[in-house]
Amino acid sequence: MNPLHQFDVQTIMPLSIGGFDISFTNSALFMLLAVFVSVLGLWLSLCRHQLVPTGAQAIAESLYKFIDNTAKDTIGAGYQPYLPFLFSVFIFILAGNLLGLIPMGFTFTSQLAPIGAFALLGLVISSGIGLYLHRWKWFRTFLPSGIPVLLAPLVIPIEMISFMAKPFSLTVRLVMNMIVGHILLQIMAYFTTISGLAGVFPFAFIVLMTLFELGIAFLQAYIYTVLTSIYLGEAVHLHS
Repeated sequence: MNPLHQFDVQTIMPLSIGGFDISFTNSALFMLLAVFVSVLGLWLSLCRHQLVPTGAQAIAESLYKFIDNTAKDTIGAGYQPYLPFLFSVFIFILAGNLLGLIPMGFTFTSQLAPIGAFALLGLVISSGIGLYLHRWKWFRTFLPSGIPVLLAPLVIPIEMISFMAKPFSLTVRLVMNMIVGHILLQIMAYFTTISGLAGVFPFAFIVLMTLFELGIAFLQAYIYTVLTSIYLGEAVHLHS
């Protein structure tokens, strides 16, 4: 049994253009499923909007209000234009985490490439917003006020490294949490199958771990969204 086998990216439809491999993989499939499930779920929840909400409508509205409060607290004044992006990030990551808990599913949020690309997109967007709002003053991010000019050759590279490390920290935090939880579930499932009647004990642990992983799926999506909103807040409200 190899518990890491569940994270293997497998080609479903081979495709190459100009020497570049752009094959359709199980990771791409589950990313599309995450988008489809998210859009369909929100549409079914809100298509018949009622003054007294149904259970599904209440859940959708509560999630949106939850992210709205998060964005308001982390970004502050002027957060509204960025709320759709942050809500989309949250729902997409949450859907990816939950789909990975389905038997025979694939956890694309355990892959460095898609999550790293998503984090990099957030960095590019926040940088673009900072440049748009503050023009050349945005570059003061790399040389905070009060720092002597003589220290600029030392401070600027450090600040640039710290700035570029943001998507890396976002990616590693999410990916490692997803990998560790799924490996533990697979190991316990293996012990259940080989333990006979005694397998009831690891099976009970699997049930508890699955409930725990559901909480982790929500928590990691929330943390990812919070950190993204913090980076947006730093761009919107430049501290020079």
